[in-house]
Amino acid sequence: MSAPELKTYLERLVKAFERPAFIQDDPIAVAHGFDDPRDQEVIGLYSALLAWGRRETVLTKMATLCDLMDWRPYEFVMHFDRGQLSDRLADFKHRTFQPLDAIWFTRNLSTLIMRWGSVEKIFAGHMSADSRDIAPAIEGFSRSIMMASAETPARLRKHLARPRSGSACKRLCMYLRWMVRRPPVDLGIWTMIQPAQLVLPLDVHSGRQARALGMLTRKADDWKSAIELTGRCREFCPEDPARYDYAFFGLGAYGDPTSGSNP
Repeated sequence: MSAPELKTYLERLVKAFERPAFIQDDPIAVAHGFDDPRDQEVIGLYSALLAWGRRETVLTKMATLCDLMDWRPYEFVMHFDRGQLSDRLADFKHRTFQPLDAIWFTRNLSTLIMRWGSVEKIFAGHMSADSRDIAPAIEGFSRSIMMASAETPARLRKHLARPRSGSACKRLCMYLRWMVRRPPVDLGIWTMIQPAQLVLPLDVHSGRQARALGMLTRKADDWKSAIELTGRCREFCPEDPARYDYAFFGLGAYGDPTSGSNP
């Protein structure tokens, strides 16, 4: 396909998948269940970090976590080291995210929110006015979580992706898309990071679709590939390249909704 044809095709896919109906079965549904932006950004972070495996399992696990937090995630995190709240997470786990990870992530997140003022400021505080993309925000957030306490267990690092390690940082890119892009699916509650700075969440499925469309040449699903794909998408929509995440995800998960097959 020519570049204009490819853009038209992707736009058609975005229109088909970026709808309120998308929310119900996606991990973003958890954050949509809250009205307070402070709750949305906190529980959204957990939902994104735990978003691997079957989506039904992720949603079930997140419902359990919300129960443990008394459905007040911001207050839970902010008061985590007071009383016996840490005991609530003593048995919480999801795949390799063990109770020790849950406890230390929550404890350190609490420390950072008290220091910075909000989750948004933790991420955005590591970016400069001329940051082309969110790499500094993700790198800074993951590093800050690990350094929030001298006693942080080293095992927590594997749950905190960093661009410098080569990781595509799919889940944190997805989280930032949720917080920054506007509805109907994304929440759009942050203003300190712009949609133009977002990087597409890249995994094996979206990477496969991008390569099939000739938009990605690298074979590895890593940070360099995420940047390459985002650069191609910026050619079509420089102010909001991450909107095409819906096209790649939807195409991989459901196929072409109009033709029933890929081009």
